[in-house]
Amino acid sequence: MNWIVTSALMVIGSVLLYLTVRKSSILKFPTQFNNLAMFLIPLISYLLIGLSTGISYSIPVNYLAIFALVAFFLMYLPNVTSLKSIELAPNPGYSLVISKSYVVFTTLISYLFLNGEISTQKVFAILLIIIFSGLITIDPKKTKQSSSKFWVPYTLYSFFGWGLLSLSIKYFALQGMSTLTTLTYLYSFVSTFIVLEIIFRKIQYEVNYVTLRYFLLIGIFSSIFNYYNFYSVSIAPNVGYVNAINAASISIVTIFSIVLFKDDFSRRKMLGVFGVTGGLLLLLI
Repeated sequence: MNWIVTSALMVIGSVLLYLTVRKSSILKFPTQFNNLAMFLIPLISYLLIGLSTGISYSIPVNYLAIFALVAFFLMYLPNVTSLKSIELAPNPGYSLVISKSYVVFTTLISYLFLNGEISTQKVFAILLIIIFSGLITIDPKKTKQSSSKFWVPYTLYSFFGWGLLSLSIKYFALQGMSTLTTLTYLYSFVSTFIVLEIIFRKIQYEVNYVTLRYFLLIGIFSSIFNYYNFYSVSIAPNVGYVNAINAASISIVTIFSIVLFKDDFSRRKMLGVFGVTGGLLLLLI
């Protein structure tokens, strides 16, 4: 499939995933509950699909160590630091905008070291998406006094972690490794890290029909989002283009959040949605 088509499927998965996680948060499910669903269910899905289609899981022994390091430092920890930065930042939007700006980093690195294409138009489109995303995510009403400056290094870690993860996926693809193989190994390690966190922190939640339903829904949508995200990265002319489309999905999430969760929709957010949409169109033409 064309990378634009797979990126569109990624956006669908992203929006459905975010909205389901948002509902799960409203129901007061633990963060670790969402995290485990986002990695364990996809792991099972990818493994079953891989085995049924005859995907080879044979890799050099040294790759096990590489996958473990990537899973811990570029998948698990950036998620933890992102949550901490959102909690500590004077405004949650500050953290989100900075961490999501890794698209600029990946675009440049992809061009310099991974034979990615680049043009003035694409760079301008990416900058538009980032700037107008700020209008959507930064809510002046939520600005507060923060006694901790740790939100800055936490945010920067997420910035570089997610950026390097995306570039690592592209690198693995260039080495001839299939997306399913890469995801299966990475998600095996991350799922293990999350289970260990749940055990060590003695996190408990009631298992019933409602929790199981959201656990499965989060997992299914995460499977769709992450597969098409990483697959798009592996075939796109520049990693940053896919990251930019992923960041642009925030405008769709904003619209659905207004309808489903009655979120405020100010002129500021409206301008942000139009700006992100314009940047996205400029990126794709």
